[in-house]
Amino acid sequence: MPLSREQIAKRIAQEVQDGYTVNLGIGIPTLVANYISQDLSVMLQSENGLLGMGPFPTEEYVDADLINAGKQTITTALGASFFSSADSFAMIRGGHIDMTVLGAMEVDEMGNIANWMVPGKMIKGMGGAMDLVAGAKNVIVAMQHTDREGNSKLRTKCTLPLTGVRCIKKIVSDFGVIEITDQGFVLLEYAPDMTADQVLKATEGKMTLHPECKPMKV
Repeated sequence: MPLSREQIAKRIAQEVQDGYTVNLGIGIPTLVANYISQDLSVMLQSENGLLGMGPFPTEEYVDADLINAGKQTITTALGASFFSSADSFAMIRGGHIDMTVLGAMEVDEMGNIANWMVPGKMIKGMGGAMDLVAGAKNVIVAMQHTDREGNSKLRTKCTLPLTGVRCIKKIVSDFGVIEITDQGFVLLEYAPDMTADQVLKATEGKMTLHPECKPMKV
């Protein structure tokens, strides 16, 4: 049984370290905010101009003026600050973001990522992903391992227009935790209700098992 969206987010939250400034992309990444340990001092950044983003609000605390880059209502943490999107992108391009979590349509065994468009389909814009993969110190991808037809999204080579080249080091999919090395995909952990062999068979790109590969704890 693959992981749920919430379980993917919960596992990624384990990668966040004390003192980090973290940017969360649209989709599954936004859920990570709900699972970061309260014992950590972490500032969440949104490219539309906010540092100090909190978890999603309960109904009584919804404020339509407080939104993330995905137009979802959010809360703010103590000490939060608001600024222009130009300043926000200066933070990203200046290398001040310790970690970003992004969704993806494809990632290949060389660490290339495609997540901003499908040719022939309407898009609203490229968003901040190209800046984030180039400027953030650590990029983690949250994604589904396969598409609706069961085809692998962890490819030998991306077929969609690229967002960034050789910039991805780690993926948390609904099948497991995968590291990307010079030798291709390396499976570190697999979903508790799956086997390592199932993950290997569901991956198009070259994948090997880490010597200490184990079931994921979520």
